[in-house]
Amino acid sequence: MNKQSDNEQRQQLNLETGQLHWEELQRHFARGVVIKVNNELDLVDVAFSFTRDDKETIETWLDKKLVSRASDDDAKHWEKTNASFWAIVVAPWVIVQEITEH
Repeated sequence: MNKQSDNEQRQQLNLETGQLHWEELQRHFARGVVIKVNNELDLVDVAFSFTRDDKETIETWLDKKLVSRASDDDAKHWEKTNASFWAIVVAPWVIVQEITEH
């Protein structure tokens, strides 16, 4: 793919990004398909890497714990705080980044 196609794909992913609340994310968590992204990373960049099956980049993020499958502890925290997220679906995954107050 050329750069223009990559840019178009990133723009499309950006358009597909939306906000979810924990109650809307719970069913996806129950299916085991929620991937959480650390706020140090750009959600669209992560989704793009998933669409491209960029194993090297994804493994680096996994090793650094910047990207991980959502855990039961995450779910408990999100339930307790009634968390909100930015989310993108990259089937079969729902890739989320918790919205934090600064």
